[in-house]
Amino acid sequence: MAKVIAVVGATGAQGGGLVRAILADKAGGFTARAITRNAGSDKAQALKQLGAEVVSADLDDAASVKRAFDGAYGAFCVTNFWEHFSPEKEQAQARNMAQAAKAAGLKHVIWSTLEDVRKWVPLSDNRMPTLHNKWKVPHFDGKGEVDHVFTESGVPTTLLLTSFYWDNFIHFGMGPKPNPDGTLAITLPMGDQKMPGIAAADIGCGPAFRRGHHPDGRGTAREDPETIWRPVPKRCAASVHDARGEYRPADRGARGQVRREYRGSHGEDEAGDGRPHRLRAPEAGGN
Repeated sequence: MAKVIAVVGATGAQGGGLVRAILADKAGGFTARAITRNAGSDKAQALKQLGAEVVSADLDDAASVKRAFDGAYGAFCVTNFWEHFSPEKEQAQARNMAQAAKAAGLKHVIWSTLEDVRKWVPLSDNRMPTLHNKWKVPHFDGKGEVDHVFTESGVPTTLLLTSFYWDNFIHFGMGPKPNPDGTLAITLPMGDQKMPGIAAADIGCGPAFRRGHHPDGRGTAREDPETIWRPVPKRCAASVHDARGEYRPADRGARGQVRREYRGSHGEDEAGDGRPHRLRAPEAGGN
């Protein structure tokens, strides 16, 4: 009998990609339980047509998460900061999932997390603004700060740290911008450093899940696009070039201007606390 993997955020790109990868691997020995708030949505019903079990649960409702995890072998846990812009809400949801995983006796949990930036840039470091007197990069710090609720729960846990989503160039306002001469440019404040990237929907096919037959159950997994999806950046660069485009590597001194341009394009409150108030949640789904 196939082992059930409960997938949180199943109608988002991370969770949806994983559900599809599980269902496509007929010899894998696993089946997918798609967890979503709205089991009647078009996206949820599409997963049902593919063969997934669709279950309704709300991450803010601990009891519903416990019911959704009951009887499963493992779970993929993810939150979506961009839905509410609250690290504290993400942390509460993470605790609900960790407690539900323990209550269900799961054999393996994958927690989709990010680095706590404050370990490298402390709050006292003014090179990066401190938000709400607590965060440097809220959607990173909030997740990283609660990794321990999974690793200390007694449930074998893998921490999955993903890379930059190529989807951000489509859904997040980071795509090529026109220059005065009509060319297009992607400007990122990272100088000549390399940046790995991945399509969010491909995360389910990554190495953390290919080891699903024999998970070690502990440790950290990083998606490595440099070795798995090496052709993708080259194709992206070629596409921009064909459209009379370029990549502009901005140095640290230009970071402030890039940030102001980014904030303006996303409708952020310039006079406020730095929190984007009107940003449309990206369709990448999660993190």
